[in-house]
Amino acid sequence: MRKDGKNIVKARAAVTKPAYHLDEAVTLLKQVKFVKFDETVDLSLRLGVDTRHADQMVRGTVVLPHGLGKTKTVAVIASGDRQKEALEAGAEFVGGEEMVEKIQKENWTDFDALIATPDMMKVVGRLGKVLGPKGLMPNPKTGTVTMDVAAAVKEIKAGKVEFRADKTSLVHVPVGKLSFDQQKLIDNATTVINAVVRAKPSAAKGKYVKSLTLSSSMGPGVPIDHAVVDAAGKAH
Repeated sequence: MRKDGKNIVKARAAVTKPAYHLDEAVTLLKQVKFVKFDETVDLSLRLGVDTRHADQMVRGTVVLPHGLGKTKTVAVIASGDRQKEALEAGAEFVGGEEMVEKIQKENWTDFDALIATPDMMKVVGRLGKVLGPKGLMPNPKTGTVTMDVAAAVKEIKAGKVEFRADKTSLVHVPVGKLSFDQQKLIDNATTVINAVVRAKPSAAKGKYVKSLTLSSSMGPGVPIDHAVVDAAGKAH
């Protein structure tokens, strides 16, 4: 069994309260940082839903007000004028059926997001085995199947992230880099929480958000006070 290093053990020991306010959690993660690279900060929410039932699936997208600290590489599969629009909007890779063939034959996925126009989904549909496991399959629910490819590209470049409850009813969403100003991380995390609360399925019964945890790539998980969820619920 692998033994945890002394740095992570020390960092975990610094988490002494059962729950922290968001600002306290961000401060703590910054204080216990022990690696040299700029860690990603993640927000995890445990939901009271059963994702085996379609009417309890939680999925959506949200644009983070301060982005993620990196520019996403975007690919677009479209035809005609939409290709030009995608390039002008900043997409790195643009093509038609030839791109579908490249992805299918070479397992090529050198991009962070893939957008497709509805008319191309007939051929893009063949890519499920390649794109599905990587979470890259275009989907109308996440705005990645659209005729307005320019707007979709710009949203992703601006910091649009997808959230989805997995089979254990957990939602994991990156909210920025640990080097971000404290308020920017708080704003991004709050935006995600509000979006997940708004996405509550009508079929969900009982307590919807059971717990929240903020963590960094190498740091400890810091439990978040549920008051932030209650505030999100009152705002809607």
